[in-house]
Amino acid sequence: MIEREALTAAEAAAIFDALSQVTRLEAFRLLSRYHPFGLAAGDLARLLAVPHNTLSTHLGALQTVGLIRSRRDGRSVIFVCDPTRYAAAEAFLSQGQPKRRQCTPFSTLTSYPIKRPDDDMTDTPHNILILCTGNSARSILAEAIINREGQGRLRAFSAGSQPKGKPNPLALELLSDLGYDTAGLRSKSWSEFAGEDAPKMDVIITVCDGAAGESCPNWPGHPLVAHWGIPDPADVAGTPDQKRAAFQDAYRQLMNRTTALVNLPINKLTLAELKARIADIGRMEGATELTLSGKAA
Repeated sequence: MIEREALTAAEAAAIFDALSQVTRLEAFRLLSRYHPFGLAAGDLARLLAVPHNTLSTHLGALQTVGLIRSRRDGRSVIFVCDPTRYAAAEAFLSQGQPKRRQCTPFSTLTSYPIKRPDDDMTDTPHNILILCTGNSARSILAEAIINREGQGRLRAFSAGSQPKGKPNPLALELLSDLGYDTAGLRSKSWSEFAGEDAPKMDVIITVCDGAAGESCPNWPGHPLVAHWGIPDPADVAGTPDQKRAAFQDAYRQLMNRTTALVNLPINKLTLAELKARIADIGRMEGATELTLSGKAA
């Protein structure tokens, strides 16, 4: 249950005034869809198609009234929306009014729905194969995320060139904690998807730099190939909490990319446009140097 602080009329007016400008409203709506993970400033600018200096001014206005907050993550600044502040503004409007049946307020939703292009639906989901060398951590996370968030539009599979035989326990633990069904997740060879009887893939996405540099099988159907390289959470040493934090960070980065992917009007894009858009998604916050260079795919 979100606790709603009591606002003065001046504070509530400042919040609604901040949201009365189109770019600020769209930025807040976008961050709400990425809650609680947030987005880097560069990704916000890219997704909203707004110059960095202009966006910085608008983000400052939203921060001033408490609608968003920021944190430093390495070289990036991550912005996150604060639903409690918006809930307080909603509550201010209803003070003193008789109780009546209402729709669930935006700010009380426990998870924010991803906006899907309704006119881009298809009876046949687009198949996506996620590859990494060991098929135990990043590709397993990505498979689970895409299948849940892209349900009805996207269907994900994962594999590896040198599968480790079973998913990383920390990956399964995290997914289970987040409500995913992990029963069908397994580490498997990419050869399963290279035969004539295998599901035909529309898109191949590599999530580790090692897999991006390997000689892949000849995939049936000549799918698009893109690279979403992010650091391997399984490589992080340290305490159990530090290792779990690395998996949580990988999950956040993959969730952000999946949200952007699900929002694409796939059926309205040419193959060249779709390839460019998927590659651009891979360059979101946390991308490896190989991904940013564009030399992987």
